[in-house]
Amino acid sequence: MIRVLQFLALALLLVACGSRDFSAPRNLDDACALARERPHYMRAMRNAERRWGVPVHVQMATIHAESRFIGNARTPHRFVLGVIPVGRQSSAFGYSQALDGTWDEYVRETGNRRARRDNINDATDFMGWYMTWTVRRNGIPLTDARNQYLAYHEGHAGFARGSYNQKAWLIRVADNVAARAARYEVQLRNCRV
Repeated sequence: MIRVLQFLALALLLVACGSRDFSAPRNLDDACALARERPHYMRAMRNAERRWGVPVHVQMATIHAESRFIGNARTPHRFVLGVIPVGRQSSAFGYSQALDGTWDEYVRETGNRRARRDNINDATDFMGWYMTWTVRRNGIPLTDARNQYLAYHEGHAGFARGSYNQKAWLIRVADNVAARAARYEVQLRNCRV
């Protein structure tokens, strides 16, 4: 009986250590509350800001738009005849909703072979890397949350072609990202985190 209890205790400990919380923070509208609830998110974003120069509020607004801070977020399934699942809309995954190919490019260029899209540190580093390339390829300042988001969503070539101009819904999302980034910036300036 003691061995069974020891085994169960060990199994419970292993499960607890191996499980990860991918749920969204409780208050996504308050940057200070988010930072207090998930201080490791703030550390990750500040590290990315130091390394790549992307302001924390721009990262926060982009992650909010992409995944709502859900670490294992995926795109919805596609269906044939409305009922037969045939895969996902894209390979986007994790906090940053990075596509497989773009993530692989990031891993190759940074040498970060252990990077995971469901890890906030890696996701924010990816975002910093990508947005830095956006400055080089499209000339968009790191502080321009709206256009950085459009280039992030459409890709560098898509942004250069203006593919977003045919997507009114995406323009609205980008405007919301810009407004949220401005709100987060003011909130972060006025809170102690």
